[in-house]
Amino acid sequence: MYAVIKTGGKQYRVQAGDLLVVEKLDGQPGAEVAFGEVLLLGEGEAVTVGAPTVDGAVVNATLIETRKGEKVKIFKKIRRQGYRRTRGHRQTETVLRVTSVAGAGKESKWEGTIDLTPKVILDARARGLGDAAVPATIPEAPAAKAEAAPAPKKKAAPKKAAAPAPEAEA
Repeated sequence: MYAVIKTGGKQYRVQAGDLLVVEKLDGQPGAEVAFGEVLLLGEGEAVTVGAPTVDGAVVNATLIETRKGEKVKIFKKIRRQGYRRTRGHRQTETVLRVTSVAGAGKESKWEGTIDLTPKVILDARARGLGDAAVPATIPEAPAAKAEAAPAPKKKAAPKKAAAPAPEAEA
């Protein structure tokens, strides 16, 4: 069973178990999100089109993370005038796992487990860096903070021996 939902001014075709990246939504990781604006429901050949939405249809999802998307570069140039300007922008986005699609007396649920590991950690693990390369902006569990010991201080480098003074000629 699949559905077409509308969020953030865009439409998405989803089914139970899909990983979805949408415009930023409010909520903490692990929060349940329900989309009531379902425009279309379909299962095989049977398709229900809403006018404008399907009555009683709902798509449920779990919020995994809110992050910044890829950088978009804006470059302006006027040729032969020495005018060049470069700007950049990173849109915030929310990653969701669709858990169920329900409507028209039918329901489709996803039976998997939801992993709340952010993409930053997954990318670091893929590069072989483990969890040590994770920036400090990601909140850690309170137990992990209590166990962390302060970093040892570095010793000063030993001083080099002075070169012998040149002898004076008589």
